[in-house]
Amino acid sequence: MAENPGKGIWCVAELRHGALVPTIFELLSAARSLDQVSKEGVCAVVLGGPGKTAPAAKEIASRGAQRVFVLEHALLDGFLEEAYARALKDLIEREKPSKILLPASVAGRSLAARLAVACRAGLLGDVTAVALDSSGNLEALRPCYGGNLLATVAVRRGLQMATVRPMAFPRAAQASSSGEVVAAPVDPSSWGLRGRFAGFAPEESKEIDLSSAEKIVSGGRGLGSAKGFELIRDLAHALGAAVGASRAVVDSGWIAYRHQVGLTGRAVRPKLYVACGISGQVQHLAGMSSSDVIVAINSDPQCPMMKLANFAVQGDLHQIIPAVVAEIKKQRG
Repeated sequence: MAENPGKGIWCVAELRHGALVPTIFELLSAARSLDQVSKEGVCAVVLGGPGKTAPAAKEIASRGAQRVFVLEHALLDGFLEEAYARALKDLIEREKPSKILLPASVAGRSLAARLAVACRAGLLGDVTAVALDSSGNLEALRPCYGGNLLATVAVRRGLQMATVRPMAFPRAAQASSSGEVVAAPVDPSSWGLRGRFAGFAPEESKEIDLSSAEKIVSGGRGLGSAKGFELIRDLAHALGAAVGASRAVVDSGWIAYRHQVGLTGRAVRPKLYVACGISGQVQHLAGMSSSDVIVAINSDPQCPMMKLANFAVQGDLHQIIPAVVAEIKKQRG
């Protein structure tokens, strides 16, 4: 890996169906914490189709990015990791940043891996905290062994990159002044792309999206079987909540992975989190412990989840949940 004399901490924004994904504000918060030490400056990059990045760039510039590089081209209209990596590599070679943060989303992870190879950069994946060592190199905390341990990982030379897990940092607040938006040139003549973005095929689902839900009802082993999730869905429907799950029940095939909460699933921060039959392993707690209010329903009063909860209900969830649902319906008439 070649030495990198560059300067500047970059955050790569993600557009999904043309809308700015708010994880960029968490990346900016992480970058600003590093910049307080390194004084390198914080920049952001947003990629998209012609005329489709202006609102996102303006919003990012108002949240603490001193410069926002805009890369627009028809080949960037829709996420294609090969095209995005090529465009970013060209920009990196011109501007020479020292560090780059990307979201640990499906798109962010795949883009980061391809970009790291293209730039011969060091990549720290799925980190939950970032810092600088005494030499100004990037260090981070990363969950390992199924989320049961946190390892300190580092890049000591060259271009330094990391993908940052959602909810690991607070969202950057509005800055006192807006940064500069810079339209960067895009020349795809040397890219030699092997694919083209065709379009999205959205998943048909009437469920509330877990990542943005203000209320979540999650189920664990205490449900007894996959059939137990009928109770979880009943309570979630009554509360207008999303359905979550522990890793154990996802691994058992009781419910799809998209419902998994924890270090190896989704990190969430709802206003209300109801944990039903979840004992509270470390990797699960790390993904939801920042919830405003936590309610636990469990037969074991000594389990970690019951100790963490703001409200702990001891008893048989197969009796408690139907009673709660019935009471909610009664109160609503």
